[in-house]
Amino acid sequence: MQYLIVTGSSEQDGVCHGFLQEILRGAADGGAQAGVLDPEGIGRCKACNEGSGACRTDHRCAFGKDGFDEAQEMVKASDSLCVITPLSWGEMAEPVKNFLERLRRCENGLSGALAGKPVLVVVHPDEAGSGALAGLEQIDKFCRQTGAVIFDFLCVNRWNNDYQRVTAYSAARSMAYGRKAGGLG
Repeated sequence: MQYLIVTGSSEQDGVCHGFLQEILRGAADGGAQAGVLDPEGIGRCKACNEGSGACRTDHRCAFGKDGFDEAQEMVKASDSLCVITPLSWGEMAEPVKNFLERLRRCENGLSGALAGKPVLVVVHPDEAGSGALAGLEQIDKFCRQTGAVIFDFLCVNRWNNDYQRVTAYSAARSMAYGRKAGGLG
């Protein structure tokens, strides 16, 4: 099984990085080969042809040479995904947001490469904890539009950081074992 983690945090000592390590460990303990995708450097969608470009017709980005093509292939090759992102003002980290927007355009619909793939969502709102619901909704909307299935939502803050790490590890391990969202399958 291929397990891919999309992360938007470059802080090596930050909360998201700690969760990344737990999820990598959980996926490996579940028997998966886990990889990390940091979309830093992948640019924003150019909405070519008024938003109806090659992404809609060919399921590829006309400007994918900035690393998007390779990232899209990593997503296609994965069996399960995890999105980890800090939130600021209720928004995902810019690199994650840009990547998911471009990916949504290319993989939109229930027949795309994401259809049926389980996704673990981990968000870390700003210090005040505000914006968590808005950030979770952005990723939920992405999943609904691409046919991906939410395995679980984890909202991490300074008060629940310790026990949510255990949950993140367990979720990644369960996904690697092949457990489906909503059941023991």
